[in-house]
Amino acid sequence: MHIESLRYIVTLADELHFAQAAQRHFVSAGYFGRRVQKLEHALGDRLFDRTSRRVELTPAGLRIVTHARTVLCALDELWASTDPTLGSRSGLLRIGVLGFGIAERWPQLRDTLAAAMPNLKLVHEELDWLSQYEAVRQGDVDVGIVHDLGELEGLVSQRVYTTPSVAVVPASSLLADADLLSWDDVADCGWVGLSSAHPRFKEWAGPALQVPRNAPTVRTPTAIASAVATTGLLGLQGAAASHYFARPDVLFVPFDTKPVEVAVVTRQSDSRPVVQAFRQAVESLDRDLAGA
Repeated sequence: MHIESLRYIVTLADELHFAQAAQRHFVSAGYFGRRVQKLEHALGDRLFDRTSRRVELTPAGLRIVTHARTVLCALDELWASTDPTLGSRSGLLRIGVLGFGIAERWPQLRDTLAAAMPNLKLVHEELDWLSQYEAVRQGDVDVGIVHDLGELEGLVSQRVYTTPSVAVVPASSLLADADLLSWDDVADCGWVGLSSAHPRFKEWAGPALQVPRNAPTVRTPTAIASAVATTGLLGLQGAAASHYFARPDVLFVPFDTKPVEVAVVTRQSDSRPVVQAFRQAVESLDRDLAGA
């Protein structure tokens, strides 16, 4: 049983709507539903009755959700009671990174952080679109460098990097010679699926989320170029990816749509010195950029 699943059933009990509950956790409705079903299977009881028109708690569901609220409340109190100097004594900060993260701005951020805390050790973990925010909320990582999808309750979000969007196309495609592509140019093309259902993600990805049947769905930006090369479909990506995920059988063509915005997120309740130092290092990036 995962804490994430308990948070999901509590949210579903509040919303009584799978899609709306999934959006609150920045995951797809399909992924959300599968996690709820997996928990029901583990418990051996149905927690929610579903029909085409409504979702209702079962008696067993009401009992389990009540206990889940108690568990999550106790967990939140545990985080709040954590010794704020623990991070500085351990000298360790876990950073979750989605795709190319903050790209070329990373060395400056790293050096600023090292100047503030010379003995700090950084541990990196890869995030995906489904888990990027939840990994921070649940404490799997201390800091998340994520595709900015807006504010989430309990998190501090600092936008730190913006990169234009590109279409990732097979090198053999006629589109590979274009200087700039638009949605009209690719209206008849198929896309590699991207695994996020959050409304703001949909605003960025637009028609690229309308994928052909049997098209692969990728969970991370790092997998897009490989999926394009393998399938011949197109991918939507941030321009910085051309420096970090380049391969000879795909090209990254400028695309006329909204840019990719990257944010750093931390838990609002996390006041440890290492986290405060990271937030201040991010703020220094913005000051330096403003003064450039």
